[in-house]
Amino acid sequence: MTTRPQHPFDVRSKDVWSIALPASIAFITDPMVGLVDITVVGRLGDAALLGGLVLGALVFDVLFSLAYFLRIGTAGLVAQAVGARDPRDGLLHVSRALILGIGIGGVMITLALPILWAAEALLAPQPGVAAALADYFFVRIWSAPFSLINYALLGWFYGRAAARTGMLLQLVLHGINIVCSIGLVYGLGWGVAGAAAGTLLGQIVAALLGLVILVRHYGGIAGLLSRMAPGELGDAHAIQRMFGLSRDLMIRSMALMGAYAWFAAQGSRMGEVSLAANAVLLNLLMVVGFFLDGIAQAAEQLAGKAVGANWLPAYDQAYRLSMIWGLIIALGLGAFWYGGGPWVIGLMTTNEAVRAQALAYLPIAALCALTFMPAFVYDGILIGTTQNVVMRNGMVVSLAVFLGAAALLQPAWGNWGLWAALHCWFLARGGIYWWALERRRASLFSPA
Repeated sequence: MTTRPQHPFDVRSKDVWSIALPASIAFITDPMVGLVDITVVGRLGDAALLGGLVLGALVFDVLFSLAYFLRIGTAGLVAQAVGARDPRDGLLHVSRALILGIGIGGVMITLALPILWAAEALLAPQPGVAAALADYFFVRIWSAPFSLINYALLGWFYGRAAARTGMLLQLVLHGINIVCSIGLVYGLGWGVAGAAAGTLLGQIVAALLGLVILVRHYGGIAGLLSRMAPGELGDAHAIQRMFGLSRDLMIRSMALMGAYAWFAAQGSRMGEVSLAANAVLLNLLMVVGFFLDGIAQAAEQLAGKAVGANWLPAYDQAYRLSMIWGLIIALGLGAFWYGGGPWVIGLMTTNEAVRAQALAYLPIAALCALTFMPAFVYDGILIGTTQNVVMRNGMVVSLAVFLGAAALLQPAWGNWGLWAALHCWFLARGGIYWWALERRRASLFSPA
């Protein structure tokens, strides 16, 4: 067995929350920006403009989610470098991610027309909505390289446990987005193009500011370049590892999105009331997810650091504390969701039929806060320890469990069966990841 030096350190609840709290705040700002954009454009009174904005945002959510590996993959690699006490703090990992992000962003811009044509073919918007979608798309597509630069930078910040810096950059990004969207839509009358331009400006400023912080961390451009040996950035083994990680995380993201899309499609087949009620409840679930994402982020950095430091006790502490705090948050948010659900549902929709159906399924939906918590924490641990193959295979297998459970339960129980199948998916993911981590725990570390 290969031996590695050990760098002992302890993990405490304070360490978990120093990462989890700012990360959660950063994640929660994402839906707020979308809400502001919808409100700004919605108050123009043109349904076609609003429809174009919603579909445009959806297109970029899907497009950029395929490159989300730049954030989560970079975070795991950098955390391990920090744990191993690499004085460069994962500089090579973030540099490769930045180069890849700029390249992918450039390809997205080059393929803008085919991407839009494919989106219109799949979404089939009405003429007015299609025109608004095109206006939004052709402005925001220029944000692609900057958005992916920000993914890579966030991975570097979170991998180094600099979650507060990552949070501040996200707040800057979203603050500029909100202010510019309001000014460009109302002040200059740019319509949906103004909302897209606000997002573009926010991404540009955040990317430039993040790059300045990165360069200053290494003592300027000269200091940064001096830390990389000639040809080191193009190391074939490291690049192969990065692409393997990227491929597996992309497949995992596609399976994840496919599951939620299939859930929405099944709700749609049961009628517009079921579709709307499920959408309301699923949005509440996503809010719970933003809080658990913070704990997952802490598990990611601390578990990755422990592997890099070759220190099993710190890994066990990170695992245990992340699970404990994840359970506490899930119980609290689940109880709040169940108790405050009627008020929130009433706020989100005025349609009485939708309200009634959402309230009927509230108990089984609120239970998701508990059943999907382990999968969130395990996601973080697996990302931090770069067990990308386990994540990929676990997601694909659990997706098959979900589809199989829905095929059995939905015909008999209708929407109750569909929600029960969602629970099966969450539990299957958690169970598969637990089993894999138990088997691999010792192999992650080697004798000193």
